[in-house]
Amino acid sequence: MLEQTADVKRWSSTIARVREQIAKVIVGQEDVVEQMLWCIFAGGHALLEGIPGLGKTALVRTVSDTLDLSFSRIQFTPDLMPSDITGTNIISFGPQGTAEMSFQPGPVFSSIVLADEINRASPKTQSAMLEAMQEQTVTVGGETRSLPRPFFVLATQNPLEQEGTYPLPEAQLDRFMLKILVNYPSEEELKEIVRRTTSTAQPLADKVASAEELLEIRQAAKEVLLADEVLDFGVRLLMMTHPEEAAAPEMVKSYVRFGSGPRGIQSIVSAAKVRAVSKGRMHVSTGDISAVAIPALRHRLFLNFEGQSLGIVTDQVIRELLDVLEGGK
Repeated sequence: MLEQTADVKRWSSTIARVREQIAKVIVGQEDVVEQMLWCIFAGGHALLEGIPGLGKTALVRTVSDTLDLSFSRIQFTPDLMPSDITGTNIISFGPQGTAEMSFQPGPVFSSIVLADEINRASPKTQSAMLEAMQEQTVTVGGETRSLPRPFFVLATQNPLEQEGTYPLPEAQLDRFMLKILVNYPSEEELKEIVRRTTSTAQPLADKVASAEELLEIRQAAKEVLLADEVLDFGVRLLMMTHPEEAAAPEMVKSYVRFGSGPRGIQSIVSAAKVRAVSKGRMHVSTGDISAVAIPALRHRLFLNFEGQSLGIVTDQVIRELLDVLEGGK
């Protein structure tokens, strides 16, 4: 028991060091950073959404700087082809003039892949990411190749400029463990951003966690205890997102077209376990479930026409569900 306690403290300390290094570069956005760390240490993919200039790309780069992992950036554009992501077979000629076919790996062959403005690529190109995100493999020329372990896709998208964009299909959205909203900074945070970015001293994040440490924490998180009553709380939350469920509140029945699939509860539990480890615990509480529910479900609920026309957002629906559940505990 003492050994396990020491391990939990060490794992929690590693996550805290990563958080501290990110704070050296990124001003504010504590919730965004925290949610991204839940996602990474749980082994999932994250979708960051926010208007231009809020530091989404800088945040992903800074996270990669704190982890001793390979990093690549893909700028998604309408003319991007699947082979630009996965790589392709090329013909090379040896010294004797003999032709050989060799595989040229694409930028997806990195542990951390920044998919910048992912919704600007065509559906054909977006689909090239599906196998990589779900299976962590790439198939080119009939041959399947494994991607590095660990492997994360940290994608960004702009909610304002929809001209020339292709909304992510539900199947791809479901592959993202969390959808993280990057909000506008406060007045004091804006001042600090200006000070940091317009001076000669540019802060840099140090590498403080290795791939081995990350994988160790991911494995440890899987062993975090999940009591039946806590799992019941999470499952009830998920079931209440479906308008056809008798227990669903009126808001869901009136404004939700489709609720979350099974990956919703899987994402909630995985992120909640990492949150518990980061707090120095080896058991999940209902508070952990509630804390991760909104980023885990906001992209898995689909509103009907009435909900959209009234300006309802999925975050409101999930908060209503949490209020109902927490009030009935």
